[in-house]
Amino acid sequence: MSASEPDSGALPHALALPDISGAVPTSSEARAKRCIAALEDELQTMKQEKGTKQRFVACHLPRCLFLIDARRKTTYYVAQGRAVRRMTVLYTGLEDLIAENDHRYEQAMVDDDMVEGTTEQDHLQRGYLVLAQTLPWIHSKLAELDADEAEDMLKKIKRGADAARGDNTSTLKDLVAAWVNQDFRPSSLLRSNDKYLRGFVHDICGMLLCPAEWDWTDDCVKAGIRDRTSDFIVSENSWPVFVYENYSLDENNLEQGLFMSKILVQAFKAVFTSLSSAREADGDGDGADILENNRCARRALNQVRFALSSVSSWRTIDGDFNYEVFWNNIVDFFEDVPGPVAQRRVSKLLEWWTRKIFGKNHREDLTPEVVSKMSVTALAEQRKRLEDAAFDSD
Repeated sequence: MSASEPDSGALPHALALPDISGAVPTSSEARAKRCIAALEDELQTMKQEKGTKQRFVACHLPRCLFLIDARRKTTYYVAQGRAVRRMTVLYTGLEDLIAENDHRYEQAMVDDDMVEGTTEQDHLQRGYLVLAQTLPWIHSKLAELDADEAEDMLKKIKRGADAARGDNTSTLKDLVAAWVNQDFRPSSLLRSNDKYLRGFVHDICGMLLCPAEWDWTDDCVKAGIRDRTSDFIVSENSWPVFVYENYSLDENNLEQGLFMSKILVQAFKAVFTSLSSAREADGDGDGADILENNRCARRALNQVRFALSSVSSWRTIDGDFNYEVFWNNIVDFFEDVPGPVAQRRVSKLLEWWTRKIFGKNHREDLTPEVVSKMSVTALAEQRKRLEDAAFDSD
């Protein structure tokens, strides 16, 4: 068989394939049918996907909305909770405050006379009243929610409260070290990241933490405190030197200069106004009134005491010193006064804090008579007289 003859085994009607760069010709009708079929398939797929999405939304939208609302409430409660440790109570659980208020209300319904409570119960009730002032919505909210919802809300508030306390503790740990180094120039500088060299082992920190009734410069006192002997027990029953103005006191008048120290003013400003404002504690501030929120200043005491100590993590007990009882002693000084004379001294002290933190406000002295002599009023009168004179001349 010659090379030009076809192979007898080959298909008689085999399609001759064109070059791969070309395209096999097809009819326009066939192409249109295939295009329509593809579009119909695509449309059907879109309908199925849409149905799936609609079913998904119908099934999951309520839960999604619930989660969004729950997240929003969580954020709100946590943010609001940051004020609790700063403004109301530093240690006590919110549940204890609420329980005490409920207990007093139930007793008052049975007996119209004023309910007499123990010192501890009075602390709880005062704490609840301040809580209701700080978070005005919480009292009505507790009445609206069921037990589980109320418990969940309080947990979120507590989360925010504890987070704020942790932030402030960390901030003051660094700042107090810087303030002590700057004001006292100790031979052994405090390091912001190390608390083990603070406390009574450090000469300046020891002086500031020393109970007011003892003299830190006395070597016997210093050794007794450091050795923790029974003759020199450092507890919450003593006011430490750092709370006094100029870090000195009059043994015959222990109230003079109490809670007026520079380091307390610096700590308050760092926590409640701004870090930059804490750099200046000698002059007067430039803001509003602190009298109605004076628990803020008391909180600074505990925070500074902790920052000066060698304790590395926040706790209620530091050796023989109980921070919670110390806090209550501070609250009692301001709120459990023996009479009107002592109350006037407390008010004067709070006015001093107002001036140191927020400056002096004289708005109440701007009487109509005083305002009438000022340039704005004077200019208005001059313009009126000129207008009247021009009218008369016409």
